[in-house]
Amino acid sequence: MGKYLELIRPAEWVKNVFVLAGLVFSAQAKDVASLRSSLLAFAAFCLAASFTYVLNDIRDREQDLLHPTKRNRPIARGAVSIHQALVIAGLLLVGAAGLCLLLPLGFAVVLGNYVLMNLAYTYWLKRRVIVDVIIIAIGFVLRAVAGGVAIGLGTSPWLIVCTFTLCMFLGFGKRQCELAVMGDAANAARHRQTLAGYTPDLLNHLTSVTAGIAIVTFLLYAMDRTGHQPFDKHYLILTLPLVVYAIFRYAMLIRSGRVSGPTDILVKDRPFVMTILLWAAAAVVVVYWGADLRVRLGL
Repeated sequence: MGKYLELIRPAEWVKNVFVLAGLVFSAQAKDVASLRSSLLAFAAFCLAASFTYVLNDIRDREQDLLHPTKRNRPIARGAVSIHQALVIAGLLLVGAAGLCLLLPLGFAVVLGNYVLMNLAYTYWLKRRVIVDVIIIAIGFVLRAVAGGVAIGLGTSPWLIVCTFTLCMFLGFGKRQCELAVMGDAANAARHRQTLAGYTPDLLNHLTSVTAGIAIVTFLLYAMDRTGHQPFDKHYLILTLPLVVYAIFRYAMLIRSGRVSGPTDILVKDRPFVMTILLWAAAAVVVVYWGADLRVRLGL
C-alpha cells in the first residue's frame, strides 16, 4: 500500500490549496454550502493531479533514474509496474470525474482543461524552455478559477494575476533547484531536456524578475479600490513584510542546492512554513474580522 501512496504523491496535494483561494477571499468560508463545494473541488483536483503525476512518472521513468532522488520513485525503481500504474491512473481519473458530478458544470470544464493541459505538458510542452514554466503557472491559475466556479463566483482578475506571477517565480525556482541538485549540466539535460536551455545566470535573472513582479502585483491588489470589495483588503498591505520574507527566503533556499522545489521547502524549512502560516492567519483576520478591528481600533 505504501508504494501506491507514494505513487500518487499526496504531499503534492498542498498545491491545491489555491482551489480554496476564492472561498477565503470572497468571505464565504462561513457558508456551509460554499465550504462543502470548495472541499469537493479540492478533492477533485487532488485526484486529477495525482492522475497526471502517475502518467508523468510512466513517461519519465528512464530519465528519473538519472536523478538522485527521483530514481526512488515507485515506477522508476520497479516497485510498481506500468500496468498497475495505468490501473491506478484510471481509478484516479474516474474518481475526479465522479466528484465533478456533485459540482457545477463549469467546474468540470475547468478541471478537464487542467487535465488536458497537463497531458500536453507531460508528452510535449515540458520540453519547451520557458513554456514549461508558463504551463505550470497556468495550472495554478486554473485551480484558483475552478475554486471560484465551484461556489458560483467569478474569479478576481487580481487573484489570477497574483497567482500567475507568483507561480512563475516558484516554477523558475524549481528549475534552479534541479540544476543545483544535478550539479553537472550534461546530467541535468539528460534528466530534463529543457535544463539544457536554462543556465544559472538566466534562471537568476528570471527568478529575480518574477519575484519583483509577484510583490508588485500583490501590492496593487491590496491597494486596489475598484469594484465590489467583500472585505477591507487594503489592510493586507500590513502583511507585506511576510510576503517579502517568504519570497526572498525561497529565493535563498533554491540557490543552496539543499531542496528540490517548493514542496520540499514546505516540508523541510520551518521558517518558511511559519511565515506562510502567519500570512494565512493574518489574511483570514483581515477578510473576516478586518471591519470589526477597524471600528474597535478607531482606524
